[in-house]
Amino acid sequence: MNYTGIDHHKRYSVACTLDAQGRRLLERRIDHNAPEAFAAYFAALAEPSAVVIEACWNWAALYDLLEATPGVAQVVLSNPAKNRIIADAQIKNDRVDARALATLLRGNFVAAVHVPDKPVRQKKNTVRQRLWLARVRTMVRNRIHTVLDRHPRLERPAVKDPFSQRGKAWMKRVVLPAPDRQLLTEDLELHELIERHIHALEDRIEADNAANAEARRLRTLPGVGKVLGPVIALEIDGIARFRTPDKLCAYAGLVPTTYSSGGKTSHGRMLPFCNRWLKWAFIEAAWVAVGCDGYLGTFYKRHRARGKGANEAITITARRLAKIAWKMLTEQRNYSKVPLTTKPLSPAALITD
Repeated sequence: MNYTGIDHHKRYSVACTLDAQGRRLLERRIDHNAPEAFAAYFAALAEPSAVVIEACWNWAALYDLLEATPGVAQVVLSNPAKNRIIADAQIKNDRVDARALATLLRGNFVAAVHVPDKPVRQKKNTVRQRLWLARVRTMVRNRIHTVLDRHPRLERPAVKDPFSQRGKAWMKRVVLPAPDRQLLTEDLELHELIERHIHALEDRIEADNAANAEARRLRTLPGVGKVLGPVIALEIDGIARFRTPDKLCAYAGLVPTTYSSGGKTSHGRMLPFCNRWLKWAFIEAAWVAVGCDGYLGTFYKRHRARGKGANEAITITARRLAKIAWKMLTEQRNYSKVPLTTKPLSPAALITD
């Protein structure tokens, strides 16, 4: 068995192959405008090869290509943040990185990353597109507020949501001096276009995940709806990957970093290397849940009363949500509504058959 490390870039990759004894067999730059070059590279090797690539920008396209390439026995996706032998190298270039990856693979020292099936990745791309459009919509809304705030004497309608039907109707007819009237009209048109795309994506997400039992089960969790349910289910991609709820919380970046030495332990910022989509989903769900669920609302207020800030308290609540979700998915049970209480309850008390 040979071991090949590939340093992947946007327009080209650098591959290096070692044999079982660590001898370099082949090293070559492969341009991406000729996909057959990968097949030619592995055809030049006498034995099949295990391949390692890093989970960097657009890794999935290369991963799928390598899986279908003759001569590739296995494809391993590595965590670039844990490849310290590369990050700490004083001499660093594409060839050195490829050789270091091959060396790590040969020694079985690669920090492997979970690779979802291709259909799951495609569904995740659809869900992430919706989340990205929501962020773009927020940017457009902030731009609309900026245009209106340039005119502080405007008499605005008494509406809770400025982007309700009544609020948007007022913005369409309000009289503003040039060029702000034209700018506001263009921003409103862009806002409506983005909202149409968001609604269309939400319909597709609901249809794509209608048969997803985990997404349906998660929707019984407070704060989790037709969008966040599929987001959490797809990002977890099988609860069996996490032996304990703490493993899931760490994967979602909902636990702080810890430094312990000489009998002293200190906690710092939240884990930086995590699934940021899953972290966002649990925190968004927590903000909704504290306002609609008695138990989680009390849980959040208790931590606020202990002197925690709003962001810290909501992160703690999101961590509790993640533990409840782990329990629900592991035991295949739904969330159970509980009455308002001041007594702390365990995650197991919040789910039912």
